[in-house]
Amino acid sequence: MKSFLQLHIGKSLLTLLRGDITLQDTDAIVNAANSGLMGGGGVDGAIHRAGGPEILRECRSIKARRGDLPTGEAVMTTGGQLKARHVIHTVGPVWHDGMSGEDTLLTSAYRNSLTLALQNHLTTISFPSISTGVYGFPHERASRIAFTTVKQFVQANPSIHEVRFVVFTEEDERMYATLFNEEIPPRQSQDR
Repeated sequence: MKSFLQLHIGKSLLTLLRGDITLQDTDAIVNAANSGLMGGGGVDGAIHRAGGPEILRECRSIKARRGDLPTGEAVMTTGGQLKARHVIHTVGPVWHDGMSGEDTLLTSAYRNSLTLALQNHLTTISFPSISTGVYGFPHERASRIAFTTVKQFVQANPSIHEVRFVVFTEEDERMYATLFNEEIPPRQSQDR
């Protein structure tokens, strides 16, 4: 997997990659989980398969203590057999009509994941495109919310050294690339 776009925001580095999030070597990867925390399809299933049974054991323990994980909240487990030491599980919103609080809930999923990383002294984190798969969140809208939320968070919390957006589809890659490029200042022309 090769990094194809990087951007400095204050002291933090934002990186855009296209590939498999389970291969990331950051302190934590984020799982687009379901509220039951028992694994599933898409990113959730891939993380559980790659990380092994230890992740599921910890998820069962969390669920036994607190019940289903509400949309927008986040919890952390071991990374099991993953390169990442931890998995932050967050539940993104299911898209209905854009008028049912979806934007606020998606913002919370990203912010609460970053807050959990910060509270646990993690400095690098990788995110998938939360809610854009079977949950149906429009890709462009979701990428803008993710990028803006992460950008604001790292500006306020420079101890997060790197945030990776690890996308799977060409569509998501294009959306994030546009957002990255909007942040790059135009070159100053030197007229003489």
